[in-house]
Amino acid sequence: MTGSTAATFTADDYRARMDRAARAAAEAGLAGLLVAPGPDLVWLTGYTPPAVTERLTLLVLAAGQDPVLVVPALEAPDAHRAAGAAALSLRDLTDGKDPYAATAALLDSSGRFGISDNAWALHLLALQQALPGSSYASLTEALPMLRAVKDAAELDLMAAAGAAADATFEEIRNVPFAGRRESEVAADLDRLLRGHGHEQVDFTIVASGPNGANPHHEAGERVIARGDMIVLDFGGLRAGYGSDTSRTVHVGEPTDEERRVHDIVREAQEAGFRAVRPGAACQDVDRAARRVIADAGYGEYFIHRTGHGIGVTTHEPPYMIEGEERPLVPGMCFSVEPGIYLPGRFGVRIEDIVTVTEDGGRRLNTTTRELVIVE
Repeated sequence: MTGSTAATFTADDYRARMDRAARAAAEAGLAGLLVAPGPDLVWLTGYTPPAVTERLTLLVLAAGQDPVLVVPALEAPDAHRAAGAAALSLRDLTDGKDPYAATAALLDSSGRFGISDNAWALHLLALQQALPGSSYASLTEALPMLRAVKDAAELDLMAAAGAAADATFEEIRNVPFAGRRESEVAADLDRLLRGHGHEQVDFTIVASGPNGANPHHEAGERVIARGDMIVLDFGGLRAGYGSDTSRTVHVGEPTDEERRVHDIVREAQEAGFRAVRPGAACQDVDRAARRVIADAGYGEYFIHRTGHGIGVTTHEPPYMIEGEERPLVPGMCFSVEPGIYLPGRFGVRIEDIVTVTEDGGRRLNTTTRELVIVE
């Protein structure tokens, strides 16, 4: 995707986001924000450069100043077509002109700025050389909640992405599993996600049998057999917003132990979901899910956090993890995905995306959380 995102949001929407980001930067004691190509730039302006190159592209935001997008002259026509272009000024730079001197003229020479996590070191070091009195902090460090609270339109897009992932699961549960490679089922997941409107597929985990004990197993050439427990975890971006869901299926009838472990994870996932409410700490969600698994005797086999934020990227703040005391706020979206991983044997994970409501939480994935039998 190049140029601009789909016309879901207006220039006024992007203007409001940039204003909010500039105010948040000022409240955090920053002189402004410097936003390089990536998800933050898309979210703030609707602009995705046609290519990420060594030429500098940078959005400059500061409270009380009009937003300025520094962009190479040869890419300026694409920038002008972005949905948020009317809400900012473009500073186009021809080759041969020093882009760092031009950008430095827009900045407080002794200011501390938030800068995109994915900004190139080449550009940051050149700005530091142009402004030796300046300093910088990553956006995740300085403003971790910048994109965390979604508005109504964003929540609609998140719900649509979740529904598309659900539709994918309803179809994948009916394909043959036994006798096929994990990679073949992963290709089915990719095809189905795209068929249900995803423009980008970020992951299609198919972890069968002992591979299920690795939470981030890459689908490989293992042939799935009857008696396998299989963790399916898949998602990506649909209309610019993320999906991410996990379900665990079984080829043929499971053993009593496999059913018991799956039931424990299902109960833990329900407990994590029920802990979601405004004002609760992120760690409360983790604690609620983890308690169920620990009480059942499997605490050492739950080896990751309970959840991560999701929006224009599939992993972003906030994180549902012990020590994160940040309160939940209506509009936040994140995963609730406890698991049990028994090395050399099998794994189970159940994951929904949840959004915080005024009085609790709402699941954006609604497929069954019972153990599904596949063939």
